[in-house]
Amino acid sequence: MKDEYDFSNAEQGKFYVSLEDIQIPIYLDRDIALYLSEKCQSNPENLQLLVNDLLRKDIEIARRVAL
Repeated sequence: MKDEYDFSNAEQGKFYVSLEDIQIPIYLDRDIALYLSEKCQSNPENLQLLVNDLLRKDIEIARRVAL
């Protein structure tokens, strides 16, 4: 390592990403991934939409049951 580094042209926060914008990967079990991918064979890009819709419905059911 150098004794000193020149940061005079540095840009603060250039690579900063807020916590709200960070997307964490979600890994599905093989059987679930296979089932869902079969449902989305016509358009694999719909997999994310399908998973989000299913989770939203589960959240709605959980909220109703919690009342």
